[in-house]
Parts: sequence; structure tokens; C-alpha cells
Amino acid sequence: MSIQKPRLSFWQIWNMSFGFLGIQFGFALQNGNASRVLLTFGADVHQLSWFWLVAPITGMIVQPIIGFMSDKTWNRLGRRRPYFLVGAILTSIALILMPNAPHLASFIAPMFIGGGLLMIMDASINISMEPFRALVADKLPEEQHTLGFSVQTLLIGIGAVIGSWLPYMLGNWFGISKEASGSGLVADNVTYSFYFGAFVLISTIVWTIVTTSEYPPEKSVQKADADEKPTKFFIPPIMLKLLLVQFFSWFALFSMWVYTTPAVALKFYGTTDPNSALFNEAGDWVGILFGVYNGVSAIIALSLPVIAKRLSKKLTHALALSIGGVSLLSFLVFSDPHLLIIPMIGVGIAWGSILAMPYAMLASSIPPKRMGVYMGLFNMSITIPQIISGIFSGLILKYFFADNPVLCLIMAGVSMFLGALSALFIKEKIVQ
Repeated sequence: MSIQKPRLSFWQIWNMSFGFLGIQFGFALQNGNASRVLLTFGADVHQLSWFWLVAPITGMIVQPIIGFMSDKTWNRLGRRRPYFLVGAILTSIALILMPNAPHLASFIAPMFIGGGLLMIMDASINISMEPFRALVADKLPEEQHTLGFSVQTLLIGIGAVIGSWLPYMLGNWFGISKEASGSGLVADNVTYSFYFGAFVLISTIVWTIVTTSEYPPEKSVQKADADEKPTKFFIPPIMLKLLLVQFFSWFALFSMWVYTTPAVALKFYGTTDPNSALFNEAGDWVGILFGVYNGVSAIIALSLPVIAKRLSKKLTHALALSIGGVSLLSFLVFSDPHLLIIPMIGVGIAWGSILAMPYAMLASSIPPKRMGVYMGLFNMSITIPQIISGIFSGLILKYFFADNPVLCLIMAGVSMFLGALSALFIKEKIVQ
């Protein structure tokens, strides 16, 4: 027996997902600036991927635990909302402390403090983010799943655009210094961006908590399960097929996040010195580029349900990943950094699909009473490829790519293509 959930209006779906805007604001600041912050603190370019490892390893541990716990939770705030709030508070603290790592370094090198704060930040983001995925499946009927995840993608894109562009805007439009007050310190425009990100993150999540209610267990799950026999834990076949797609997609994304800043600095600005003005200029421009791909993902988010209805979800996803692969490969072609906006448009199309389509394909195949834990386990398909990339990409850069980080972006493009090919083997089947 299943409970028919009422359809929600667009603005109800918007409110329940609004906290994702703040989460992605903080995530964009992390993605766009962590590499240059760590390089400023003294990390070597070959070590960057190892420092970035703390994020996916933490996510792999935290996400299933939070998913399981949120499935079992019910209190005055509900099932998922308590985790939104705790994650928001912890992430905001980490955002404030991250650019101040040198001031905390009495006995430990700033880059290790920065790496530790990166771990805390990612763990805290995951505490909030994983239950947001489960909330869509909790609240929406099956026919609105794609719309729900697409609205999340729209809000992710809006938050990420502002978060990615903020250091550039503060430095170029508001006159805040783009240079640090001393060697080994973070530039002022980056520091203030992290402070503002902390405020936005906690504010948007509080908005979701205040404006969104949750169905009590006895209404949403327990009543539906009363006439059903307990089922054994199983892995839906579509999840297994999606694992390969996710592996290649997130291997590519991780490589792009880690190496775009040093790649752009080397190829287009002719520097590898993280304390130079040119390197900071390159880092600010990478923030703009990351904002472009996130902005594109927001624009196409609401078109994904329409396209998927015409082509099927798997073909929509395969097409988007193919466009992303071509775009990353095209970094070899351009000689003007301003023209990199063009490939970032293609990356944005892929990113929008990555954030929505796999979850839309999976949601209807998961038992409702275990939605949190299944979503948490599925998110391991995000963290594991990042861990593998983190372990080996620095070695590949050193021993196979002759210290040219641009080739890491080419590797990412090939990986995105392999993800598109893998998507074609998915058999979409709705489990009632």
C-alpha cells in the first residue's frame, strides 16, 4: 500500500529547496578558492589533490550515516530539518576560519590547518546537503521528482554563481584589496567572500526550516508500511548502472575543480607563483568561469524535465555529459582566457544534468522508508571517484603530464565522455 502525496506548487518546492542556494554558495567558495588558498599556505601543486582528498573521504563517511540517522529522526523540527540546521552552523564556522588559518598556526603549518578546515567544511556541508536530496523524495509525488531535483539545480546554480563571482566582484567593483597584507596570507577580497558566504548559507537554510513542514512518520511511511512485510536491504539495478556513470562524471569534476586555477595561471597568465598578483588575477577569473558554468546549470535546470520527457532521462544525461566532455577538451584550443567562457557554458550543461538526472532516475526505485540511507549510499558514487582522482591525479601530473595541469583538464574531458557512453547502457524502469 502506498500513500498518494499531494502535488506541491512551484513556490512550495522553491522554499523547501532554498537552503541549497546557501549550501552551494559555500561550496562554490570552497571549489573556486581552496586550491589557491592552499597554494598560498605553502602546498605544492602536486600535493593539491591529496589535500582535496579530505573532502570526498569525509563525505563518504558522513553521508550514509546522516542518511540513516535522518530516516530514524523525528522531533519538533521534523526529520531532515534538524540536520539542515546543524550542518549550516558548522559550515558557517568553517567558512569564517578557513581564510584565517595563518593566524591559527602556532604549532602547525597553515596548509595543514587549511586542509583540516576543508575537511570540517565538507563534512558540515554534507550534513545539510544529503537530507535535502531525501526531502524531495519525502515530500513530492513521483511525477514531480524531476521538477524537484531541477529546482534544486536552479538554486544550486544561483548560489554558485554569486559565490564563485564574489571575490572578483569585491576586488574589481567594490575596491577591496586583491592582494594579501603579507606573504602566506589570503587576499582580502577572498577573506570577505568567505565571511559573506557564511551569512548567506545559514540564512537560506533557516528560511527553508521556517517555511517548510515535513510529513510525520505515521502519515508518510509507517501507515504505508503497515500492511507490508519487512523487506531486505537491496541495491536497485538502476543504481548499479548509475555507479559507472557517476564514477566518470565525478572523476572529471574533481580534476576540473583542483586544477583549473593552476592550469589557467600557467597557460594564460604565465605564472606558477601562488603569491604573485598575476596568480591572484587568474584565481579571480577562474571564479568568474566557475560562476558561468553554475549559472548555465541554473538556466537549463527547469528545461531538463521537458527534455527528459522527450528524449528519456538517460539520453538527456548522455547528451549533457558529451557536451561537457567536448568543452573540457577545448581548453587546448583557446589562447585568450576570456574566451574560456565558451567551454564553461558546455560544462554548465553537463553540471546541471549531473545534479538532477541521476537522482531523478533513482528516486522512484528506492523504498520510501529508507530514502535517506539509500541517498547517502548513492552519494558514495560521488565521493569514491573523487578519492581515486585525488590519490592518482597528482602522480599522473608529475610523471605523465610533465607538470602541465592543462592536461589534467583534458583527462577530465575524456572521463566525461566515458560517463556519457556509460549512461547509454542504463535501463530506465519505474518501480511502483
